[in-house]
Amino acid sequence: MSATATITMTTLPSKSTIKLVPAQSHAEASSSQAQNQPPKSQKQMTKAERREQQERQRAAKAATKAAGPQPSGSNQSSAQAKKGAPLAASTNASVKRGGKGPDGKPTKEIKDITSDDACGLRIFSHFGLPKLPGPSKGDIHPAIIRLGLQFSEFKIAGANARCIATLTAFKTVIQDYVTPPNNTLSRHLLTHLSPQITHLVSARPMSVTMGNAIRELKLEISGSDIDLPEQDAKNLLCQKIDDYISERITIADQVIQETAGTKIKEGDVILTYARSSVVEQVLVGAWDDGKQFSVVVVDSRPMLEGKKLLSVLSAIGIPCTYLLLPSIGSVITEVSTVLVGAHSLHSNGAVFSRAGTALVAMMAKQHSVPVVVCCETYKFAETIQLDSFTKNELAPAGDIFSSFPLTRSKDTLILNKQPNLEILNPLYDLTPPSSITAVVTEVGVIPPSSISSIPLALGRTTL
Repeated sequence: MSATATITMTTLPSKSTIKLVPAQSHAEASSSQAQNQPPKSQKQMTKAERREQQERQRAAKAATKAAGPQPSGSNQSSAQAKKGAPLAASTNASVKRGGKGPDGKPTKEIKDITSDDACGLRIFSHFGLPKLPGPSKGDIHPAIIRLGLQFSEFKIAGANARCIATLTAFKTVIQDYVTPPNNTLSRHLLTHLSPQITHLVSARPMSVTMGNAIRELKLEISGSDIDLPEQDAKNLLCQKIDDYISERITIADQVIQETAGTKIKEGDVILTYARSSVVEQVLVGAWDDGKQFSVVVVDSRPMLEGKKLLSVLSAIGIPCTYLLLPSIGSVITEVSTVLVGAHSLHSNGAVFSRAGTALVAMMAKQHSVPVVVCCETYKFAETIQLDSFTKNELAPAGDIFSSFPLTRSKDTLILNKQPNLEILNPLYDLTPPSSITAVVTEVGVIPPSSISSIPLALGRTTL
């Protein structure tokens, strides 16, 4: 389309001049009209225009946040961003245009991803991640601070070990506690323990065993006799803690050791996964009784807990075979019984244990190998869990991810988190009750479908 001319006549006192001004094109005219128009309100905008405005505002806000504090002149740009004015702001991800390489061939565009884009797999963001405990509100006892550091660094791992360490630390807290004036121990001590528990949970998510033990401790504290002298009441509470550890953990493990030991016969091949303290006691006790059998220890990264169990069993002379989880299919046909531990056992009979236990149990069921779970009753939970996704925990990085052959030093083969890489190590998985043959507890051997009979065996109405 050819541009037309606009004639502008200016009349002066002496003469008249004619000035030719080239007219704007149709696109320029429409854009100038749009700029002269006042901004539309939210109701006048279409859905696409509102979305476009939101994207501009979000990009401007991200650019302002990335740039950090700026002079006062930047207030004008932020005001324009609020009004929806276009801003030449950089987004979170900058794109480097590809040029030509040394060989003359064009190179690809490289996208630099900042930390805002490197959010990882948000679908797993609810998994509990071990971290150093931060500052907590309230008066935190030094024993609790020390224990929180040990939890976060996995220096204390395992359901039984964590529960015993927690109760032992609470004994120190109770002994050092002094009831304030005009207060009673049965009420104020509960308030004093709350920040201690919160600090431990901030270091690592609370286990089912810790939750059950803390619940029992709170019941004992709330039922303390208010007429009892303070020191006597504290000594009584510490005695209750010792009784709980002795009856529900130590003696329970001894009963399970005797019961599960009868399931091991001469010449059996026992397969176990990772490391369970009660399974270790069962195998050592059966060997001390003179039974001759061999053990297959299946392990997996990143924690490789089976190495510790392997060192204990081989030290007393038990013939052992060590292999990683992907190779279980090669030996499962030669196994007599599978013995595994548990982190918790839920009311629907599902076992929540170290990640990989479900695979071992399902492989054993496929080859008609009995799967026996050794679990104390204080690990039972009243909840029902159908998968290991709704609630789980992340394991530490642990062993390096080495690649073979080792053409480089091991230090250069460490796999660290990168903007485009998320290292995911779920700590637990859920074994369905259909893959479990029996559960050995201190109250007897029961099928997972009969979990409701355990409270009655303990003389209680609930777990």
